[in-house]
Amino acid sequence: MTFPQSSDLAKYWSLDPNTVFLNHGSFGATPTAILDEQSRIRNLMERDPVRFVEREYLEMWNDARENLASFLNADVEGMTFVTNATQGVNTVLRSLQLRPGDEIIVPNHAYQACWNAVEFVTKRAKAKVVVVDIPFRVKDPQEIIDLILSSVTDKTVLALIDTVTSPTGMRMPFEILTKELQSREVDVLLDAAHGVGLIDINLRKLSPAYCTGNCHKWLCTPKGSAFLHIREDRKDRIRPLNISHGYSFEGTEQEKFEFEFTWTGTQDPSPWLCIPKSIEYMEGLVKGGWPEIMRRNHSLVIEGRDIICESLGTTPPFPESMVSALASIEVPTNGDLGVVSLDGDPFHNHLLDKYNIQVPVMPWQHHGVKYLRISAQLYNHIDQYKYLADVLSESL
Repeated sequence: MTFPQSSDLAKYWSLDPNTVFLNHGSFGATPTAILDEQSRIRNLMERDPVRFVEREYLEMWNDARENLASFLNADVEGMTFVTNATQGVNTVLRSLQLRPGDEIIVPNHAYQACWNAVEFVTKRAKAKVVVVDIPFRVKDPQEIIDLILSSVTDKTVLALIDTVTSPTGMRMPFEILTKELQSREVDVLLDAAHGVGLIDINLRKLSPAYCTGNCHKWLCTPKGSAFLHIREDRKDRIRPLNISHGYSFEGTEQEKFEFEFTWTGTQDPSPWLCIPKSIEYMEGLVKGGWPEIMRRNHSLVIEGRDIICESLGTTPPFPESMVSALASIEVPTNGDLGVVSLDGDPFHNHLLDKYNIQVPVMPWQHHGVKYLRISAQLYNHIDQYKYLADVLSESL
């Protein structure tokens, strides 16, 4: 097998050319120009850290908030930053005043870390997790909508809904779900860990109670860059995980909100402060900007999915309309799924160590299936998916 080429745009990333990198979904990958911007910001900070905090930080923070709010068509006054979407989910959940018997809906395609957070807060409050069993193979979005809405009771207070699911790469019908759930007086916590820069999100139109998402994935900012957006009528309910100086601050409600989230303790803010540069830089890489980036990545992952499905003798698990730039395919097993481990799935390690293919393989106990999940970003080329398909044919 001939080692595959990357796309012509791969030169803008510092990815190892000897690795077939098909896993943008896990942690993203940051272009070298954005890493240079991060170094510039860090150098500015380290020239005089105190001056930076007192005179530069807040202006740059607000610029980043405004740029991201504009990108998502969101209310800038409800926008703040966290280090990752899991922290955003925890921030909301651990601020809620749950009562015994309250119910929180979690689809079984949800990211396990966020699912765990729901389990933690409900157990502590003697509330209940309502897990909605959604099959891996789905014919259309209405199937998901019906399953989730039929799980609502008069005790349901919140639903954790993904924009795009992490383990299975399914684009959820989150627009309809948000509208329908909230019309039933169920707040939606929208998990957009995979969302910003991946699919179109309009927060003013959606108006979820809460939304959190990563910027270090599809927006390609440095690692540790994510946002939390809280609707105006819910801002007085949510406090940052770190209670710090802002808690005792006396000012307007908006000033207090910003102070509490802007200063939770000493940390490196450079990943967030790179957001404006990243939005602008990525947009300039292709003619047509962000809409074209999303279209290209979607088209490439669909083509790659079809090639891999053919090599495995299977069919795509859900329609193209329910795919973004992530796609999962079942991997044949001998019946032993194994467990999720920081050491990596054995087959994942086999693909990396023998063939230099970086692609996640996930044993998903909730469906009793092992998945292989591919991603598509501007640096990828169709030959990389063909190479993976050939390797799978040889290895399975």
